[in-house]
Amino acid sequence: MQATIFGALGEPTRLRIVELLRDGPMSVGEIAEVLEVRQPQVSKHLRVLGDSGIVTGEALARRRIYHLEAQPFEEVGHWVESFERLWESRLDSLGSYLASMTGERTRNDTED
Repeated sequence: MQATIFGALGEPTRLRIVELLRDGPMSVGEIAEVLEVRQPQVSKHLRVLGDSGIVTGEALARRRIYHLEAQPFEEVGHWVESFERLWESRLDSLGSYLASMTGERTRNDTED
């Protein structure tokens, strides 16, 4: 997975843009209005998101409409899934430890 994806999403305004686009395509002006940010700033953020492959823009009349691309999010999903076994193992160990603690308490309570 490319670090550029995380780099692009690591900036709060860009993350907010991605969250907006999750609901559907939007123009630069619409994004700027919702975020209360000037259009040139939004365009700069969209350029970074575009360079990382997260968004794509299409010309529609005099407006540019942006939408999310699926592939970068699939890559992030696969990357996150790669940690699933690690966490399952750790949670199983924690569960065993807690069960042993409960068993010890139960034995101690009955011995008193």
